[in-house]
Amino acid sequence: MSSPDLPSNDAVAGHIRRAGARATPARIRVMQLLHAAPTALSHNEIELALGAPAIDRVTLYRVLDWLVESGLAHRNADVHRVFRFSASVAGEHTTHIHFRCEHCGGVFCLDAAPPAAPSLPAGFTLSRMDFDLRGRCAHCAGTKQ
Repeated sequence: MSSPDLPSNDAVAGHIRRAGARATPARIRVMQLLHAAPTALSHNEIELALGAPAIDRVTLYRVLDWLVESGLAHRNADVHRVFRFSASVAGEHTTHIHFRCEHCGGVFCLDAAPPAAPSLPAGFTLSRMDFDLRGRCAHCAGTKQ
């Protein structure tokens, strides 16, 4: 049974296949969880959310690494140097800037275009450009908007 907050197995499997890989049950479950999560999750939080023994620890590390390498997830370290993961559909986050809360790990899309790529020396090619602002979100800073 699927939750209304989770994208369907078929939708997630389609994203994975378009990234050029097999849509394994482990990849589908992790992607569904990342899409439904309100903030970025640590490896341990993902493990706990999936429940034991849903996916063994090594498989989960491999799934997360593959999702990041394929562009389907983001990985960023929080203030405690713990990697946190959030979902991304390839190409969906290339036209704006992100604000990353260094306290809770939340990733917030800002309504601002990223700056233009700098001129590169001859022979260089740009494959990716990330632009993140970091600080504390309104909740973690104790302010309300």
